[in-house]
Amino acid sequence: MPRLPLSDFLTGPAEAPILDVRAPVEYAAGHIPGALSLPLFTDEERARIGTAYKQVSQDKAVLLGLDFFGPKMSRMVKQARKLAPGKEVRLHCWRGGMRSGSVQWLLELAGFKVHLLDKGYKDYRRWALAQFTEPRPILILGGLTGSGKTDVLHELARRGETVVDLEGLANHKGSSFGAIGLPPQPTPEQFENNLALVLDGLPMGVTPWLEDESLTIGRLTIPKPFFEQMRHAPLVVLEIPKEVRTRKLAAEYGKEDPQLLAEAIQRISKRLGGLATKEALAAIEAGDMLKMVDIALSYYDKTYGFGLENKASRRIVRVPSDTCDPAVNAELVLQAAVEHRLAALPV
Repeated sequence: MPRLPLSDFLTGPAEAPILDVRAPVEYAAGHIPGALSLPLFTDEERARIGTAYKQVSQDKAVLLGLDFFGPKMSRMVKQARKLAPGKEVRLHCWRGGMRSGSVQWLLELAGFKVHLLDKGYKDYRRWALAQFTEPRPILILGGLTGSGKTDVLHELARRGETVVDLEGLANHKGSSFGAIGLPPQPTPEQFENNLALVLDGLPMGVTPWLEDESLTIGRLTIPKPFFEQMRHAPLVVLEIPKEVRTRKLAAEYGKEDPQLLAEAIQRISKRLGGLATKEALAAIEAGDMLKMVDIALSYYDKTYGFGLENKASRRIVRVPSDTCDPAVNAELVLQAAVEHRLAALPV
């Protein structure tokens, strides 16, 4: 079976799952979205082979690899049959070398049809990073904390708009409270891999909406070339009164674990100041979510306002609203985009 270039590999038969034969630690650090792990070697075996290669010789490393490979061949075939009942797979390792070649031989011997990725996962990473340097027309939705920007993005998507949900990809809402109630964040490499695939899949001639973000979302960093494009893209800012935003967030955080809320306040305690931190923690203990949110928003509003002042070189359209209703605000945002012809502006 000939080796496939990355574009053909990614668009290969849907019924042929992608099998990643790298070690578990490599897969965990980052993999092609949707790929399944079928490791040829354990983490320990991979480390021992690497040591033999560096300290003894390539021949010694190859023989050691064969020692590890032999006893597990039957088990790997059985596992592959579970992962790919149709007995057709797309297969890769790091560089398209001996590991994927060995598993290809084994699976073809067992009657599988194997599509091998030329140059391996390394080529996918090169491709993924290149997606962030490609110029794209984009629109940014901004607003103070609690404006419901993510809800508006989801409403825009329901109305047929194209949306890139960075916070959804990052499993984080952006603030110190952003991880509460969400699954663990992906690794930085996996976040990049997932984002690259989303960007590559955007329809031609369509301007997607993204939420206004800082460079970091939780412990993840937006790829800097793409972040620079976001910084200079047209910005639609929802302007919603603080009391409306406070009620919205208080209702949401009232359902969360008070201990997690207290930990979030502690993370921004230096910026809140000693007195405000003490008052916010006391409010959490008393179940007074309105007061806790009001204190936190005083900090976040100043931070966002300062950031907005530094964006004066870009096109900014302000959209006043007296509600956090996503349907109402989505309509206002779309009207503003049309009136100001934002989608036609280059990045």
